Amino acid sequence: MVRLIEQDQVLEAERQARALLTIYPDAGILWKILSVALTRREQDPLQALRKAAELMPQDAEAHRNLGTYLSDRGQSTVALASLRRALELQPNDVDVLIETADATRAAGEALESVPLYQRALALDPRSAEAHNNLGNAYLQLGSREEAARCYRLALELRPDEAQIHCNLGNAQRQLGQLDEALASTQRAIALDPALSVARNNLGLVLAGLGQRTEAVASYREALRLNPGYVEALSNLGSVLPELGQRREALALFARAIELAPQRAQSHCELGNLLFEFRRVEDAEASYRRALALEPGNAMAHAGLGAALRMQGRATEAESSCRAALALDPNCVAALSLLGELRADQGLFNEAETYFRQVMAIDPGYPFAYFSMATNRKMTRDETAWLTGIEALLAKPLPLRHEISLRYALGKYHDDIRQFDAAFENYLQANELTKRYGVKYDPEGVTARMDRIIASFDAAAIRELQAGGDNSERPVFIVGMPRSGTSLSEQILASHPAVFGAGELAYWQNALAAFQAAGVKDHAGAALIPGMARDYLARLDALSRATLRVVDKMPQNFLAVGLIHAAFPKARIIHLQRHPIDTCLSIYFHYFSHLHPYANEFENLAHYYGEYLRITDHWRSVLPESALLEVPYEALIADQEQWSRRMVDFVGLPWDPSCLNFHQTDRVVITLSKWQVRQKITNTSAGRWRNYEKHVARLLPLVGLAGGR
Repeated sequence: MVRLIEQDQVLEAERQARALLTIYPDAGILWKILSVALTRREQDPLQALRKAAELMPQDAEAHRNLGTYLSDRGQSTVALASLRRALELQPNDVDVLIETADATRAAGEALESVPLYQRALALDPRSAEAHNNLGNAYLQLGSREEAARCYRLALELRPDEAQIHCNLGNAQRQLGQLDEALASTQRAIALDPALSVARNNLGLVLAGLGQRTEAVASYREALRLNPGYVEALSNLGSVLPELGQRREALALFARAIELAPQRAQSHCELGNLLFEFRRVEDAEASYRRALALEPGNAMAHAGLGAALRMQGRATEAESSCRAALALDPNCVAALSLLGELRADQGLFNEAETYFRQVMAIDPGYPFAYFSMATNRKMTRDETAWLTGIEALLAKPLPLRHEISLRYALGKYHDDIRQFDAAFENYLQANELTKRYGVKYDPEGVTARMDRIIASFDAAAIRELQAGGDNSERPVFIVGMPRSGTSLSEQILASHPAVFGAGELAYWQNALAAFQAAGVKDHAGAALIPGMARDYLARLDALSRATLRVVDKMPQNFLAVGLIHAAFPKARIIHLQRHPIDTCLSIYFHYFSHLHPYANEFENLAHYYGEYLRITDHWRSVLPESALLEVPYEALIADQEQWSRRMVDFVGLPWDPSCLNFHQTDRVVITLSKWQVRQKITNTSAGRWRNYEKHVARLLPLVGLAGGR
């Protein structure tokens, strides 16, 4: 039968082995022959392999065959028992040493695999496989220099081995030697054009060099060669957003999770992208799934912390940061987030300490520079900060990093009154943001405003109010972004009977659901009672003790009609600011893709005009008792008068603590968190005149907004 197998007559060898096993069922050699025949025929040999190892406990080959089979199928932990038994029987067998080391490393014990590879090399210094696989172990352990040394030794023995060139390129990339990595990886592809892992690694190198379009092509080629290549799916998903293709990236991460649901990194990457879309609850769920699979993933803990912070769950967010730092004390994402949490509390000196710690650990981490600039007024003395940010901008950067640094540099120059330099950086930041590919649709915005106005005339609102709730607890502050909504909320939240809830993402979705249901047959009206109950429950979850809860989501100006229908007695405060100051402040802040009108003056002017149109409509259909117009410039000119008017409007007695709003101890996570902790000044009024020569396209708004 052995000769039959040697002659490749495996079917006959199997037939004879099975026949003899009916007579000699405990003959281990027959089970061994059967296992070899089944393997050659690509049939399942596991039962035969197990019987052979069981019946021939002193046969190293039988144990090795079983261990190899299990290891090849990803059952490394189970395979180790068989491979270690084979090694006990043949301690100087180089092949068994290497296979045992490979299974040990695959089982997550890279450190334990190193001595095994070293023993193999002591017996056979010319084993290219041992040199290469030892390099893999060192790379897994983070010893990149040692890994590269091992790969070079392997290449001396096998100079035309594509996989080893690919591995060397991977080590060089991780060492930051991108040019060398590019050469090694291209050599691997030249030797084996079908090597999908080399195509994937080439994509990583190209992305590191800032050649993201070329990286995408390389990842796509890797996936053409291997459609189920999970790492290539994830890498492609990570680089596509830098080219403005976020939607496809979401699909890629979902596909990666479908193929390998137990891969924690894919869940973490999906969470990162969902967070960028501000789908923070979905992001939280993804991070939690990642941590259920890999509790020791520091980046998943940090990501979860960021998602919790955006939901106003500061204590939980800090716990997540601490968990990340317990795993990795130098986790810059967690340290940076701790800085933001301190800034949210108004503890700006503590926040800066964290940001400086991040820059000391990783001078290339861009968000620390951005956070430092946005959480205080910059001065000309910030030479180290300026040197660091300019050094980063001299390199090819991911799109979101370059954008954040440009906004930070614009803020720096604005603070030191170098207005032309500031505008140039803000201009670059906005031009870069356009590359995300989110287009402003002026016709679509106008049509949407038309639909809202048509749906909520005075008669329709009165009819819808029948299903509303008479609670006076909700207070809404609306207006354009950067119009003073945070300041107004801070003033009201300083009152002991008021809780400031920040920006609650509720009414935009509610408005979309109402309009999707339609107005025919009262389908939309049927949703009103549930909306009111759901919203009040959300307010209760945030604060049960206070008489009023303020929701200062600016974009709720779109949903004023629906809000008044759901809560006829709720008070709505409309903040208005000089149109050019408003638009310029929007242009100067990083809104990412969330406000597609924000990156072009023509689009800003159009959107502002539509905002004026719909707020004019609300004035015409709402009773005066429901809406208070607050001019931002008047508020900062006479803080007490307008603070008293707002407090009286929401039905509360005056409290002098509202005048000391900047001392109020509360969490603020909006872009204005630094400003609302300062005493009121008039420096922000008329700020646009510093940029007058740049804003000609916004000047018509002054006449359009006149008289409002």
